[in-house]
Amino acid sequence: MKPRKVDVIVVGAGPTGLFLATELRLAGIVVVVVERHSEPDLALKAGGLGPLAAEALERRGLGPALDAEETAALQAVKAMGQSLGADGRAQPAPRPIAGNFGGLFLIEQSLQREPARRMRGVAQSALERILAEHAQTVGVEIWRGQAVESFVDDGECVRVEVRGEGGPRVLEAAYLVGCDGARSVVRKRGGFDFPGTEPTLTGRQGLVELDHPERLLPLGWRRTATGMMAYGPRPGRLSVIEFDRPPSDRDGPLTALTAVELEESLRRVSGADVRITALRSATRWTDHARQASAYRRGRVLLAGDAAHIHSPFGGQGLNLGLVDAANLGWKLAATIRGEAMGNASVAVLDTYASERHPVAARVLDNTRAQLALMRPDPQTTALREIIADLLTHFPEVNRHFGEMTSGVENRYDLGDDDPLVGRLLGDGDLLVENEGEERRLYSLMHDGRGLLIEGDGGVGELDLSSSSRVRRVKAVGARSMLIRPDGCVAWAGGARGLQEALARWFAS
Repeated sequence: MKPRKVDVIVVGAGPTGLFLATELRLAGIVVVVVERHSEPDLALKAGGLGPLAAEALERRGLGPALDAEETAALQAVKAMGQSLGADGRAQPAPRPIAGNFGGLFLIEQSLQREPARRMRGVAQSALERILAEHAQTVGVEIWRGQAVESFVDDGECVRVEVRGEGGPRVLEAAYLVGCDGARSVVRKRGGFDFPGTEPTLTGRQGLVELDHPERLLPLGWRRTATGMMAYGPRPGRLSVIEFDRPPSDRDGPLTALTAVELEESLRRVSGADVRITALRSATRWTDHARQASAYRRGRVLLAGDAAHIHSPFGGQGLNLGLVDAANLGWKLAATIRGEAMGNASVAVLDTYASERHPVAARVLDNTRAQLALMRPDPQTTALREIIADLLTHFPEVNRHFGEMTSGVENRYDLGDDDPLVGRLLGDGDLLVENEGEERRLYSLMHDGRGLLIEGDGGVGELDLSSSSRVRRVKAVGARSMLIRPDGCVAWAGGARGLQEALARWFAS
């Protein structure tokens, strides 16, 4: 069978896979996304988007789409609260929060160092729709209903056999990237080691209709004598956690949860006489935490849940996966184009794992710590009260927890002591001289190129004619800096070290 030749094969059309594919396509790479499901997966998943993930999308011009979806979601939440009664219990907390830690919704957005960098109320199903539309716009090819049967990395390319309704098909590419989730076929068949900790609990969630929803007020997460639960704040969203054991059939389909099982769990945890009258979507999950020891083996790479899995505590999964994609996309594209020559090409691609692996390791640890704050026993209750007191009365503690779960504290080690270098830069206003108008930083990055900002200190004599992947602008009242396509500051300061940074990241 004659193979179809492309540059990259991405397995999985979830948020990570779709965003990675669009990043590659923006850089001129021919990419095919292979997805085993014939239609987008509408199962209930993440209910929000962390700030770094949102910013990655905003850098590509998707901010308005996120705004529209978030506005619609907030209106639905408000309507749900009003439908359940006019008392204060039925309304979401009015203060802006920066997330939670172990179900303690005490992290204040106003106490963060950069309060404008916030989480977004965009559900994963809506996000996947936005990304699928974006992928279509930039010309990504998606093969739905095609499952990976096998693949071989011969050192020169990766040959992948897929099978769907039309029979077997063969693809051949320079690289294969597994973005196919927690049960990744690419990870398993690629021989990646996946160590971690075993599950200890069962989480169940679904989109439901109830006979007496008012009996589950107040909306949102709360801890009970037998577990944790949340009803809302999105219409019909129900989550229940029991800390007695993992699911007995955790190796079976995640969607095997029935209305009867979910209702029984809900009644045990809530203590309320409530019946589920309709179940539109349901899944189980656990707190197992695992991470691939390596993110790359030869020409096969992993990203998102294929590379790391953890409980959803703190809402950090989408943040991790989408920033994985942002970090990997431009580096893989540069490697394929040969813009970084010889050993430098390998080094640039290897920085994907060296930068992203420690970030995921910290998330796995903080989700384990959150579990320690959620168990329904007197010792945990005492610990929760102490943590809650620290979060409430010490702004620096509140800020620390907020930056940890949002990821804005992350700083890649690029070998520079400047505290700005290695950070993912938030959006901001710039006065760009050659355009004579104020522009927000991200509005200059929609095309996926790097950005050299010539600030008040200048950058000295510099010739960028050899690189089409860096845009140069002059800005008033700003510090000179080099920003990678993923929003990471690669250099900051005067002219010293700039040429080395350009050579390292852009072969200029």
